[in-house]
Amino acid sequence: MTTFYFIRHGQTTANTLFIKQGIINDARTHLTATGKQQAARLAASFDMSGCAAMLVSPLARTQETAAILNAKAHLPIILDRRLLEISYGKWDGQNNHELERKFPDVYDPILHDVLPTYVKYATDGETFTAVVARVRAFMAAQTAAYPDQSLVVVTHGFTVKAAALAVLKPTDPMTLPEPDNTSVTKITQTASGAAQLWYYNR
Repeated sequence: MTTFYFIRHGQTTANTLFIKQGIINDARTHLTATGKQQAARLAASFDMSGCAAMLVSPLARTQETAAILNAKAHLPIILDRRLLEISYGKWDGQNNHELERKFPDVYDPILHDVLPTYVKYATDGETFTAVVARVRAFMAAQTAAYPDQSLVVVTHGFTVKAAALAVLKPTDPMTLPEPDNTSVTKITQTASGAAQLWYYNR
């Protein structure tokens, strides 16, 4: 059984401006001072000594978070594009509040986040189903590569949510909010594909 500790990156400038980051990778998407502090606090409290490797999304915000987390753990770092954030297509880089005002029919009124139907407007955006599929493929590949080992996975809010959706398979994906910056989510998976969500957004 392989254990995954999914960690969302620290706060970025885009987070503070309510910008949909998607896969943009510019000055707005680097960690803020608060984001660096969040990562440092997690590094001080989360024991990674028994983990085999750190798998990281290739975007700057996740690599910055991983570097802080790994300063003492010294785990091998492997970049994996399957851990990228969902791409909102032409909505990447736009203000979430403005998008919700313009397209309220594709937003959850409680979470103020996009519904799977957002792609009817952002037609080049990635579907929820596609993200779940690539994260499921990532977990299957790492379960085969690291049987009976633990892995730290530094990634993005929706990507963590997608991993949990892959395990829970809810009929409504909006029953699961995205996790907070530098929160930890624990998932285990066996070689046969049986998976369990032990905790989320901790």
